Amino acid sequence: MNSNLEITRAAEILRSGGLVAFPTETVYGLGANAFDERAVARVFEVKGRPRFDPLIVHIADAHWVARLAAGFPAQAQKLAERFWPGPLTIVLPKTAAVPDLVTAGCPTVALRIPAHPLAQSLLRAVDLPIAAPSANAFGRISPTSAAHVREQMGDAIDLVIDGGSCHIGIESTVVQVVDDRVTILRQGGTTLEEIEALVGIVTIAAPFEGVEGSAGRAAPGMLTRHYAPRTPLIVWTRDAARAGEGLSPTGASRGLLAFREGADRGPFARVEVLSPKGDLREAAANFFSALRRLDAAGLELIVAELLPESGLGRAINDRLRRAAHS
Repeated sequence: MNSNLEITRAAEILRSGGLVAFPTETVYGLGANAFDERAVARVFEVKGRPRFDPLIVHIADAHWVARLAAGFPAQAQKLAERFWPGPLTIVLPKTAAVPDLVTAGCPTVALRIPAHPLAQSLLRAVDLPIAAPSANAFGRISPTSAAHVREQMGDAIDLVIDGGSCHIGIESTVVQVVDDRVTILRQGGTTLEEIEALVGIVTIAAPFEGVEGSAGRAAPGMLTRHYAPRTPLIVWTRDAARAGEGLSPTGASRGLLAFREGADRGPFARVEVLSPKGDLREAAANFFSALRRLDAAGLELIVAELLPESGLGRAINDRLRRAAHS
């Protein structure tokens, strides 16, 4: 389908209360008109998402902030000027225009301006804010291609816009500013180092042990267990993983999710390498696809190497630890 016609159709679907999966530079989103509570409720239903987990609201430009947010602290504005459009979500006090369902009852709303050209085209065509979590079953591996979305969501979505593979490949970083203090609620595509270079030292929030009926969190992606494959996953240091530490050489097959190339496969039936040369941006772009391939390989166990705790490696490690949490 012609991309302009597809965007026009997608905007019509959203305005009429339907759901559209669309690409961003981070992962594919499952979008609904943020002002339409029935459409937003369908997002939760399709994903199997608990109502205490809020949604990110995607906007075309910063002009929407005044309508959706009751305040815009100076540090938040500085972050927006530097990182929007891009993989940064900013949590701000919300206005009454934002339905409580979108924010899981929180007095705040999470806003982002995506950089992907198709996401931008869709937002400008629909001329509405789009509430959109990742387009996958709740808690499972995030989608970085249209095929991933169709595999998990099937016919539950009215339209999937195919924008190819997401070039960042992990979700946006989520920050909140209170009294000029910046807290990272979820690590992601904008790195800690980039944020601290702009605003100084920041705090990193602890994960949240969510249960049904809990009060809403300020941001998505804060649960201790998230991004998980169906195959059991454990995380080790690189040396321990390469040695297959604690694994017998026989038995059911096991897979290795490796950061970069190693000398041999060790005791593993299948190995997925995130970046042969050890580039963290390449590793992030390949992360969810590689994890998905291991999950589909009929393995008994996935062993994942921890990456360097710097740049995007920190965000990938965060997701590995959550995927392994039980």
